[in-house]
Amino acid sequence: MRKLVYYVGVTLDGRIAGPGGEYDFFPAGDERQSAAYLTWTNTQFPETVPTAYRAAVGLADAPNRHFDTVVMGLGTYRPALDAGITSPYAHLRQYVVSSTLDPDIDPAVTVVPDDPLALVRELKREEGAGLNVWLCGGGKLAGVLLPEIDELVIKNYPVVAGAGVPAFDGAFDPTVFDVAERTAFPGGVTLTHFVRR
Repeated sequence: MRKLVYYVGVTLDGRIAGPGGEYDFFPAGDERQSAAYLTWTNTQFPETVPTAYRAAVGLADAPNRHFDTVVMGLGTYRPALDAGITSPYAHLRQYVVSSTLDPDIDPAVTVVPDDPLALVRELKREEGAGLNVWLCGGGKLAGVLLPEIDELVIKNYPVVAGAGVPAFDGAFDPTVFDVAERTAFPGGVTLTHFVRR
């Protein structure tokens, strides 16, 4: 069965974005350190680079390594939409969970108006699917989908936001994950792979 993997960048105080959805404040070190970090993450997770940027970073023809499907909330989808991009991950099957978004926004995007748990359970049961499902964000959606999250890949940045979108915004539900692997980068970023216990 496929897995639901929450791959996301997080501040030291557990924020995935600022109060206005901003994410450009996540530090990755100096120019050299940042370039090395981005090269590593882009190589390891090429499918998480939006389609519009893949050619610029040498990933135009890179095969998907971990995911063939992405699930996101409207807050995560909104920056692309505001930039006029209705299919931000055209190299993946795209699902946007939203009760207000036009269901015909783009033929390559499936808008899910309700019950994201049912959607994820159906995606995980698909036969013949070789790659996992990427939970791209946001915090409210991650809170709802916590019962179905099998793995976390957390990019932890050395910054405190003070306010913003939490990584998980849901009911109190302590859920234990074990560390499977951790990689530290010279710029202070750590990437930790967790698996549900």
